[in-house]
Amino acid sequence: MNKSFGVALLGAGRMGMEHARTLMALPEARVLAVADPNLEAAEVARALLRAEKVYAEPLEAIQHPGVEAVVIVTPTDTHARCIEAAALVGKAIFCEKPVAKDLAETRRVMQLVEERGVPFQIGFQRRYDPPYLEARRRIEAGEIGPVEQFISVMRDPAPAPLDYLKTSGGIFVDQSIHDIDCARYLVGEVEAVHAWGAVRVDPRIGEIGDVDTTNLSLRFTNGALGVIQNSRRAVYGYDVRTEVFGAEGKLVMDATPKTPLWRYQAGVQADHYHFFMDRFKEAYRLELTAFFQALAEGRSPSPGPKDALESLRIALAASRSLKENRIVLLQEVV
Repeated sequence: MNKSFGVALLGAGRMGMEHARTLMALPEARVLAVADPNLEAAEVARALLRAEKVYAEPLEAIQHPGVEAVVIVTPTDTHARCIEAAALVGKAIFCEKPVAKDLAETRRVMQLVEERGVPFQIGFQRRYDPPYLEARRRIEAGEIGPVEQFISVMRDPAPAPLDYLKTSGGIFVDQSIHDIDCARYLVGEVEAVHAWGAVRVDPRIGEIGDVDTTNLSLRFTNGALGVIQNSRRAVYGYDVRTEVFGAEGKLVMDATPKTPLWRYQAGVQADHYHFFMDRFKEAYRLELTAFFQALAEGRSPSPGPKDALESLRIALAASRSLKENRIVLLQEVV
């Protein structure tokens, strides 16, 4: 008989409901409590999951009797507080990225998680997207030889609301960090970065001290080189592509059509994913499934505390590089 775990879902917004639909189908998960200050949204999630109780305060839901694991999908500024509270009472933790927007707080909370021996997984969903999983397997098998270059592109269909961007931590922490994690996952650790940025989409983004269009150059410790391009606007919809080039070939994770159908008439046409939650729907399901399977089998979930910390470190190095207009070594960001 499969072991199941009592769960508290912390956050019932857009991403919280995405995870709720996965939890509903997982035999390893029994959602007992749902927390969200928006009690109406929390009640919708509770009804879907047939949970026992709704809370306005996530910290109270963590203490709900029978809860053994928490899924944190609350606003970014509350992640560290929720992780700390769960770790102190020995609950397993799945948390959307990032742990926090500054390195000191992230390191403090991740150290607590490790000291308490609490299972922890950070939500870098691309690691569970089938093309990325297969690329990692082939790279590790040596099919393309030593990696020489890494290229990743991610462009959102439109900027997030300005109120969100004001508190997001900047484009590298908020958006590029997914490409950064992919770089570490597929190629290895990064030793230096050089960032360029511009305001090409919305001048109000520049007024809040951020940029909306970036090129980030990476130098990996194994000698490979990388480039990450990000934009807050792609008029045709969500655009994500990754290429890993090696001495004996390359692997490409491309922007495939939403429907595997091409129409050939007056030109060639296909549909396209408009939003990241649409493109990575299966990856979100697989990452949460993997978390609970790891708990059931007594394994450490992945990606874990080191991945949360190192990806943020690279993102903050990129932010410093942009501000200071220079190459930044990762050893400078402590």
